[in-house]
Amino acid sequence: MVAAASVVVAAGTVSGVISATGEGPDVPEARPVPSASPSVVPLPVVPSATPSVSVSASPSASPKRTSAPASASPRVKRTAASSRLYRHPASRVLDWVRAHPGDPRRPVIEARIADQPAAVWFADWSPDTVTARVRAVTSGGAAQGRVPVVVPYAIPGRDCGGYSEGGAPDLDAYDDWIDRFAAGLGNGEAVVILEPDSVAQADCLSAGQRAERFASLARAGRVFKQANPRARVYYDAGHSGWRTPAEQADLLRQAGAASPASSDGVFSNVSNFHATADEIAYDRAVLDALGGSGLGAVIDTSRNGNGAPADGEWCDPAGRTLGRAPTLSTGEARIDAYLWVKLPGESDGCKGAPGTFSPSYAYDLAR
Repeated sequence: MVAAASVVVAAGTVSGVISATGEGPDVPEARPVPSASPSVVPLPVVPSATPSVSVSASPSASPKRTSAPASASPRVKRTAASSRLYRHPASRVLDWVRAHPGDPRRPVIEARIADQPAAVWFADWSPDTVTARVRAVTSGGAAQGRVPVVVPYAIPGRDCGGYSEGGAPDLDAYDDWIDRFAAGLGNGEAVVILEPDSVAQADCLSAGQRAERFASLARAGRVFKQANPRARVYYDAGHSGWRTPAEQADLLRQAGAASPASSDGVFSNVSNFHATADEIAYDRAVLDALGGSGLGAVIDTSRNGNGAPADGEWCDPAGRTLGRAPTLSTGEARIDAYLWVKLPGESDGCKGAPGTFSPSYAYDLAR
């Protein structure tokens, strides 16, 4: 597979999920066999709280890390985050932190990852419960005066049959699921990351199927904004290593992303590693090509602190680090937020089944 195609797989197959209920995984069945978690290693000296973001590819090898003396009790700096974003109290990383109080990796994982606000994914097909589950998240955010980030991820033909395949059985069922999802949005502020990969990764569909999908996505945005005018809806722009801005904007326009009735803009880099500076430039170019008044972009910065691997590896690649902390105040024109859409530490499918939490992977990202 050529390099350009390899990144197409990346965005769809590695999407992490935070359970909105704590009742079980919200991910499709895994295809690969989970790999064993390596043994616990000594806690290293912790770097500064917010990793710098590099616009160049990271080194092929992980940098050497210095271990703290066994008797040392390292002071773990916490990554600053916007107090306006909501941290849902149920997630796999929080489950792990609570269950492993004596693990030497725990202070780093807790301070640098578990304490951060992150998106809540709704990836299972459960129409009877989705309204209540969405409402639990949005009402939790409203009660704290904070903004939840929710990810509807149930489009039919999801991930073109890859690791994250699944979704609704057909578009009629999907439209009904969207109506039920919207009924849980409440009336407070919310950010909706609408169907990662649904636009950028549509080549596996026929022209007719693509048109039908895009019509459902345009409808979804309208339904969300009618149900809650304070909800901000963002559409799939892939990432800077995928399509050209003009190509992506053309697809986005067909999916309703240029219409203020359905869209507040675009999102990029979900579950990927491209540097924030590259994503800012790419998103602005997409927005320029897309047109539309007042549109902005949000960027997934959860794992892009070292940029994308030079070899294009997408599945739990080594040498990655956390990116910029989640915030609704980026200081960048037309960039509405940096978000942690993919939860750091949830596997892409190589260090464990897709979406499962790997403490060793989380630790490597956070230290």
